[in-house]
Amino acid sequence: MQNLTLIHNATIINENRTFNASVLLEGEIIKKIFAPNEQVEIPENCTEIDASGLLLLPGIIDNHVHFREPGLTHKGDIRTESRAAVAGGITSFMEMPNTVPQTTTIELLEEKFALAAEKSFANYSFYMGATNENLAELKKINPQNVCGVKLFMGSSTGNMLVNDEKSLSAIFAESPVRIAVHCEDEAIIQQNTAHYKSLLGDEIPIEYHPKIRSAEACYKSSEKAIALAEKYDARLHILHLSTACEMDLFRNDIPLAEKRITAEVCVHHLWFSDQDYAHYGNKIKWNPAIKTAHDREMLIQSLNNNKIDLVGTDHAPHLWAEKEGSALKGFSGSPLVQHSLVAMLQMAKNGFFSLEKIVEKMCHAPADLFGIEKRGYIREGYFADLVLVNPKRVWTVTKENILYKCGWSPFEGTTFDNSVETTWVNGKKVFDKGIFDENVRGKRLIFRKN
Repeated sequence: MQNLTLIHNATIINENRTFNASVLLEGEIIKKIFAPNEQVEIPENCTEIDASGLLLLPGIIDNHVHFREPGLTHKGDIRTESRAAVAGGITSFMEMPNTVPQTTTIELLEEKFALAAEKSFANYSFYMGATNENLAELKKINPQNVCGVKLFMGSSTGNMLVNDEKSLSAIFAESPVRIAVHCEDEAIIQQNTAHYKSLLGDEIPIEYHPKIRSAEACYKSSEKAIALAEKYDARLHILHLSTACEMDLFRNDIPLAEKRITAEVCVHHLWFSDQDYAHYGNKIKWNPAIKTAHDREMLIQSLNNNKIDLVGTDHAPHLWAEKEGSALKGFSGSPLVQHSLVAMLQMAKNGFFSLEKIVEKMCHAPADLFGIEKRGYIREGYFADLVLVNPKRVWTVTKENILYKCGWSPFEGTTFDNSVETTWVNGKKVFDKGIFDENVRGKRLIFRKN
């Protein structure tokens, strides 16, 4: 008989409902969900967990992380960052190709999958990186076991900018999988850089970062990506949106299942605004940049009204020494996977989102958008990827409880009113009240045919 676990009397948040019930796990699978008030018979040899007063959510699916392996493992690696992820309630991730070497061939892509099978605490997939020259490799992708193609239409960490017009058109016309795009217009960024260097010299203060990587640069690039997707009927997913003006480019009058063009917002663009640069400095330096309070307000509104389809992290660890310096010198990107869910739950407590909306955008929508097989929901027959949250345990982020290999967090010093208590990956308890099962390994994500 498979191992049995009964999560008893939890407050389940799933498919726009909140209700009290119990869930039986058998091996890797959710065996049964007991209806509210249904008599629960505890099977023999069953581990029972009293979840009274706790929230049970589907495991978070993060479609946008940088775990830095291979080649940049002084910052983070698949083991350390997936370990931090499951402590934050993330049970599946999709990782980006700007490693060393860059993941731009099928051979290099499969080498990453082999590393993850050996090291990852969570389920995993990896994007193939697009370049100006590798269309032939992109066309070899099997859509059932690779999450997508990553395309940089703005330069960022790793310098994988695709700027040849023929190459861009060919990628949109012929990619066999969804194209996930970083959108910032390079010409505008270079013009802005030259302008502020003429005024301020090379040591430009960090608060000018969103003026250099401006809303105009974001909008122009996103508009171009959407035009290409519409021209070639490509499946396009625009990553880490940061501006109010871009919201006019997206639809909320059709369901997610009918959308060919979809949108992501990251936790940091929902939490911070440019008013926070004075306090946090380079800790909140990302590409695209944190913009104004109005931009933040419109991103929150657009997530609630479904113009934005899902929430990711763009988890991107750097050593603090690499982050230091002026707006032109400090590296862009910060670690987030350990704190993304608790930050979103804090925003729910503060009235920005409902708990049901958080589960929709961090669990259901990533599974639906990418077509992930049997994950993202609490359903009988689905993989038991689950997270148990204590909504009343107050704690503060400190250096001592940060799990990222880089050893710091933009949330250091922040107090959260909720905590991740337990995380299951494929029915195995990988994290429980600060303790890890170091033997648990996730599975390669499988995708339905589009």
